[in-house]
Amino acid sequence: MSHRISRRTVLRGLGAAIALPTLEAMLPLTALAASGPKRPIVRMAFLFVPNGIHMPAWTPVQEGAHFDLPETLMPLQKVRDSITVMTGLTQHNAEALGDGPGDHARSAAAWLTGVHPRKTSGADIHAGISVDQLAASHIGGATQFPSVEVGCEQGGQNGDCDSGYSCAYSSHISWRSATTPMAKEIDPRQVFDRLFGNSDPGETAENRHMRDRDRSSIMDFVMGDAAQLKTKLGYQDRNKLDEYLTGVREIEQRLNRSATLRQAAAVSGITPPEAMPADYGEHLRLMADMMALAFQTDLTRVGTFMWANEGSNRSFREIGIPEGHHDLSHHGGLKEKQDKLKVINKFQVTQLAYLLEKLQSIKEPTGTLLDNSMIVFGGGISDGNRHNHDDLPVLVAGRGGGAIQSGRHIVYPDGTPMANLYLSMLDRVGVRTDNLGDSTGRLQQLF
Repeated sequence: MSHRISRRTVLRGLGAAIALPTLEAMLPLTALAASGPKRPIVRMAFLFVPNGIHMPAWTPVQEGAHFDLPETLMPLQKVRDSITVMTGLTQHNAEALGDGPGDHARSAAAWLTGVHPRKTSGADIHAGISVDQLAASHIGGATQFPSVEVGCEQGGQNGDCDSGYSCAYSSHISWRSATTPMAKEIDPRQVFDRLFGNSDPGETAENRHMRDRDRSSIMDFVMGDAAQLKTKLGYQDRNKLDEYLTGVREIEQRLNRSATLRQAAAVSGITPPEAMPADYGEHLRLMADMMALAFQTDLTRVGTFMWANEGSNRSFREIGIPEGHHDLSHHGGLKEKQDKLKVINKFQVTQLAYLLEKLQSIKEPTGTLLDNSMIVFGGGISDGNRHNHDDLPVLVAGRGGGAIQSGRHIVYPDGTPMANLYLSMLDRVGVRTDNLGDSTGRLQQLF
């Protein structure tokens, strides 16, 4: 028979404090005995891709539940019933509105805020609070981290990155206030240490030094505590704990392999930024695993993941495309460039599928982690050649704890504010507000 343990229980060791996933032993006895439906914890995340999407290969032909996955979305076949493709949503405040060029910067700044950013390359930046930070300000107190912001490309706070717009706009989607963007962490190792270090940065750094020196794992420091905890758990909880700890160790091993590959790449003359994985796909997957882990352990319920800064011109040599992404997005109608954009978009969706399948594989007392999430994937530009901000590529994955009728393609009237989606999502996590950016009301049909 298992003992009751606190939801705040962690495994401790020298410089380490590993949070635990939700176990049955953490639930009140009344919740275990109740025969009715249990209220799930709902998480939300926003995954951003830059430079638009090749929309003809993205948008399903059919509406409703009986739609065929188009070419770009085919990697989502295993989670098809958990996704909702949304057509017709718009970020009107990403448009020029008299400010001239700068669509890339505006599209990132407006994506989660619904606010037209002030055109400046100086310190007087001004946008609006983003949906993730509005949620974090209300529900973040229930978790160790109110929100987690990650990315794969370093962003700047100063300077002109897009036709007179500050780099702060192009490299941030999360805004704590109208004048304060949330810095994102792009180093997977730093994210790992943030999740598993203790409150003393010096002790965490020493722990890291010892692990690197002795080629040991963070798990070696906490296994004594884990073994003691197992004596208090039932059979199912012990299995779940073993599965989780194996996953943590596997992430750490991948981080170590990534460091080795990075050193090999440097010898070959292909040197990625310091501490970054040499392979972009692995970088994305490591960050995705970190976010899944943070959701699984209830370290946070809110996250943003910026796969690249808006206007990014990174190449995709890993998939045979040496040209810059931004350059290709200005395709001018050329089929050769559009075909390469389709390859990039399919690669991006394949990485999304990796995360969603991971969330689907994690069982919770009330379904799977994917069932209990709302994951928004997309960007603030539709066709990169036109720089238009209507008919945006928007996909919502997960069922929001059972509230979302997923597995559909929903077509909204052209010009429907994307902020309406955010109001509806906020309702689902218990945050009631009547306005966000240019919202005009709740989004119909999704919930």
